[in-house]
Amino acid sequence: MENLNIDFQNKKLLEQALTHRSYLNEHPDVKGGHNERLEFLGDAVLEIVITEYLYNKYPDTPEGDLTNWRASLVNAKMLYQVASELGVENNLRLSKGEAKDKNTKARQYILANALEAIIGAIYLDQGLEVSRRFIISHLIPKLAYILSHELYLDPKSKFQELAQEKEGVTPVYKTLSEEGPDHEKTFTVGLYLGEELVAEGSGLSKQEAQVNAAELGLKNKGW
Repeated sequence: MENLNIDFQNKKLLEQALTHRSYLNEHPDVKGGHNERLEFLGDAVLEIVITEYLYNKYPDTPEGDLTNWRASLVNAKMLYQVASELGVENNLRLSKGEAKDKNTKARQYILANALEAIIGAIYLDQGLEVSRRFIISHLIPKLAYILSHELYLDPKSKFQELAQEKEGVTPVYKTLSEEGPDHEKTFTVGLYLGEELVAEGSGLSKQEAQVNAAELGLKNKGW
């Protein structure tokens, strides 16, 4: 992948980072495995690099704000955006079925995970300093947009605060459905104010679905 601007010593690591579990179901002879272990590693590297950067760059900012800023930088939406800019999708190894499902929530999640796996591969191949430069180069520039649009505010907290202020009701989230295999299950969650269904949100985890429902709830309520 030329867009990464990294010359891997062990190119098998990058190949594994771009291999989704579904691909191995159709190609059981492929060696090296899928990218989930690298994703696990990359997630940890990403978190420490972003945490260290924010801690040093903003010495007077409270811990709570830094936590929210970090969450906005490393969430699936942001990682998907960066992965798209780097052209990760064009290099992913997917099953034929997964390859057809473009522009879906599942594909966004796969791309976000692949970026974390790539970071894990960079760390193993090039070390922490190169990983740090890569992360800061591609993710930190997003911070200005996050701050200017207040994207770091948690939609669930914001909706609860406004619901209690405006209607005197505490919102409740109820799981409406679960679909798909265990490793790629899609959840649909309803956001309720009393008996009123304010919005339905979906995601690849209950938390993600709840956040999506809160975002839609704020729009539906005009808040």
